[in-house]
Amino acid sequence: MRAVWYEEFGPAGEIFQVGETKTPAAEPGEVLVRVHASGINPLDVKRRAGDRGPMMGDIMIPHFDGAGVIEAVGADVDPGRVGERVWLYEGHMRRALGTAAEYIAIDASRASVLPDSQSFAEGACLGIPAMTAHALVYNDGPVDGQTILVTGAAGAVGNYAVQMARNGGATVIGTVSSDEKAARAQEDGATHTINYKAEDVAARVKELTDGKGVDRVVEVELGGNIETTVKILKTSAVIAAYASMAEPVVPYPFYTLLMKAPTLHIIGCFTMSEDFKQQSVADISRWMAEGKLTSRVAGEFPLEEIAAAHEMVEGGRQVGGVVVTL
Repeated sequence: MRAVWYEEFGPAGEIFQVGETKTPAAEPGEVLVRVHASGINPLDVKRRAGDRGPMMGDIMIPHFDGAGVIEAVGADVDPGRVGERVWLYEGHMRRALGTAAEYIAIDASRASVLPDSQSFAEGACLGIPAMTAHALVYNDGPVDGQTILVTGAAGAVGNYAVQMARNGGATVIGTVSSDEKAARAQEDGATHTINYKAEDVAARVKELTDGKGVDRVVEVELGGNIETTVKILKTSAVIAAYASMAEPVVPYPFYTLLMKAPTLHIIGCFTMSEDFKQQSVADISRWMAEGKLTSRVAGEFPLEEIAAAHEMVEGGRQVGGVVVTL
């Protein structure tokens, strides 16, 4: 099969190799998927650079997420799944061989039905961002009637979080950095948007909520935003954070937080319970089938141009997911 791999960590333009390697076979409990699109996340970029653990074999085929068609099944898997269009997650989890190849053998539970209305490129965008967003919004149960602030509402995770919170009956306020991103967030279901570069976020949230504040914050930059966040929380509100790149050591204003008594969740999609993961998959698949969850594809690259695709993700300016196609 055709695949991309690297034999050492380093810059995208220097280490990737494209060639032929052995096609895997579906072991018991697995499906063999012909991959049509492989999604690229910041985690994939960091892992390739050597920032997320050691090499796991002589070669590493990158990427956790993807989409394609099941071509064979292993023992203990329903043979009726052959021919099924699927989206994939955790393809690179604790192993060397990910989705940037023509085929991947993967646990059957990590291959979920992709509706015909969704392209393979759209399906490859789901995985890490959508599973993370679901946990951020629903980790504490239903959100109907709540007001939720989604920071970075036009980002990969934020985009899904806006849609999922809207689907659950919440009023969504999204922070963005431009008018273009505000329009995107509103298209996806944000009731209000705030340009954090031009507006006082805390003052605007208080205005939009009649001074009541928000029930939940979906947080992309916990450390950098904490001083603002504490000003806009309702008593006993929830902060659900999945990143803190600018301020990885978070300076907690303890006594200000004490007055609000919030709950803080640090959310990682890989560490959620198996039951919650399967609920996430069920909700994501149902919303797609109902036309209530869409994916934005910011860039599609042929497999041979994977370095350029990684560099686009590293740049961090795209609105939507980046995929390589096979």
